[in-house]
Amino acid sequence: MTVPPAPGLRVILADDHPVVRGGVRALLEQAGGIRITAEAATAGELFAAVSRGDGDLVLTDFSMPGGDAADGLSMLGRLRAHWPELPVVVLTMAGNTAVLRTILEAGVLGLLNKSDALTELAMAIHAASQGRRYVGTSIRALLEPASPGLSQRETEVLRLFASGLTVSQIARRLNRSVKTISRQKTDAMAKLGLRSDLDIYAYARQNGLLF
Repeated sequence: MTVPPAPGLRVILADDHPVVRGGVRALLEQAGGIRITAEAATAGELFAAVSRGDGDLVLTDFSMPGGDAADGLSMLGRLRAHWPELPVVVLTMAGNTAVLRTILEAGVLGLLNKSDALTELAMAIHAASQGRRYVGTSIRALLEPASPGLSQRETEVLRLFASGLTVSQIARRLNRSVKTISRQKTDAMAKLGLRSDLDIYAYARQNGLLF
């Protein structure tokens, strides 16, 4: 009798530190709905696991040893080139905004600082598996310029609205009421002197809120 595979999102976990892999595995097993179906300690092992179809999503450190793909951007570029539909979530300790923006431009759907992983990793994986981008709290703080007079929540509402979400969609994503999101959007527009939705898009582009 053939035993059917266990349910859950299949994840290929890549990190050159066994302790990190063990911690991430334990964290995701506790979260539920996610299975680590392959582990890789080098870029080469990662590519082999992806080639075998071992997972539905890749969760990887940015800097991985392994030949000509040891550079993080080269590794991500190769994943995008050969497996463009495979969702990728990156864990990193990088704090340089230019590097972080380049990682996002490489096509990853999730980007987390390793310090964010305990609270946000499962959310990032589920979002990426559905084709949605998820950027961790500390990385968002680095990438989003401070807007004079705006609260962090108002800035987030403007960013999400400018990215194409409706007020109702933002409310669902941030787990707030539609009334609260609408008020935060209106308050932010008043503080910045914005008069229309087009003004919001222009402000977001000019101030680096879209990435």
